Amino acid sequence: MTVRLPSLSARLAVLTGAWVALGLVVFWLWVTGIVSQAAERSFNARLVSQVDGLVAAVGLKDGQPYLIRQVSEPRFDRPLSGVYYQIEGPGGAVIASRSLGDQQLPPGTTGHSGILWADIPGPRGQHLRMAERDIVPLDGQGTMHIIVAADLDETMTDVLHMRRILGIGFVVLGGGLVGAVVLQVSLGLSGLRRLRGAVAELRAGGQVSDLPTLPSEVRPLVQEIDALVRQNRATVERARNHIGNLAHALRTRLSIMRNALDTGNTALVGGQLTDADRLVQHHLARARAASLSGTAAVDVSVADIAQDLSHALHILFVDRDLTIQVIGDPAIQVRCEREDLAEILGNLMENACKWATSRVRVTVRQNSSEVITTVSDDGPGLPADRLREVRDRGVRLDESVSGSGLGLAIANDLAALYGGSVELFSPGPDGGLAADLTLPAARSRGARPAAEGGKNDRS
Repeated sequence: MTVRLPSLSARLAVLTGAWVALGLVVFWLWVTGIVSQAAERSFNARLVSQVDGLVAAVGLKDGQPYLIRQVSEPRFDRPLSGVYYQIEGPGGAVIASRSLGDQQLPPGTTGHSGILWADIPGPRGQHLRMAERDIVPLDGQGTMHIIVAADLDETMTDVLHMRRILGIGFVVLGGGLVGAVVLQVSLGLSGLRRLRGAVAELRAGGQVSDLPTLPSEVRPLVQEIDALVRQNRATVERARNHIGNLAHALRTRLSIMRNALDTGNTALVGGQLTDADRLVQHHLARARAASLSGTAAVDVSVADIAQDLSHALHILFVDRDLTIQVIGDPAIQVRCEREDLAEILGNLMENACKWATSRVRVTVRQNSSEVITTVSDDGPGLPADRLREVRDRGVRLDESVSGSGLGLAIANDLAALYGGSVELFSPGPDGGLAADLTLPAARSRGARPAAEGGKNDRS
């Protein structure tokens, strides 16, 4: 059974509601506790004030307590008002407030100093708070015991009412806060909902129509996804073109070979097989180039690669007695895969060796952000009207020279993959054809341009 997790909006709403509820409950308990304590202190203070008023108003005559003047609390005179007093003389005589009627308060505890507190039941079953105190008259005839009691339920009812009002207010406040958070989350996550729609548009093959209206936090993500989709589409399209071109070319050659076998022309079959192998190798190289993204590139020295290639080309063209010169600071590096750089330079340098009279020169230099490698020869060069033509796939400068005519095209494709280019010009520095390979300079290490750092001439 698959458990569906709640949405992000629901999670935020639930968590926010829980935290708001917990915070408001704690705050409500704290506030009502403070108010309850303050109300109880005020209640006790009123009782102490009434005891003090009775102390000032009571006298003792012949062992009988009496009031010298009336106490200023009108509820003492109203029956069962909830506020009562009772004064006990030294001989047991008792006077009480009219509010007690024919009832009495429980006898207090004598023989103490200060005020004692106790909670007792009242005449009507109320919850009374009682304050009692012993006093000695000035004539020293004995000790009187004064008791004042008041209904605590009235005060507690007011406190409960206050708690209820605060509780309702906090509930309303909490509901408003949760509602505001839910609204804020809903509005804040609307960008994600639009992001889902934008990604759906990209998946359907369209473009994001409301990109400017997306939040600034989401817009770069959509742009990156759009770039990734475009790159994947371009890769698929290139692969489709390669497959179509290869299938067409092989179909033609298979037809030729079938006819040649029927006529017994094995020489023609061998030539077509060579051409077929050349085409397969070419399209494999092109497919590899199309699938790369440049993310696996590393910093590699151009002069070191060129020097390694010069040793191999010396052996390949040993009968030509060529001088292959590499000029450039080995510290100059480009951001490229080592194998790809070797393939690019290998095609350019091999082509130069084929047409050179006696010398091939490789010059590496760097400007602020690019590394320019010039491969030149002292051969016959090329007319200006054929410079663009020789960059097309399969075009050969001379059919008498071995090769497929694909080297320059593959070199240009690989260079473009890394944000570079291959440009041909003639006459070059040595009088023949020259090729400028431009690639982005490595970011991890700066190198001095060859013009400033001198040259490394190795042949």
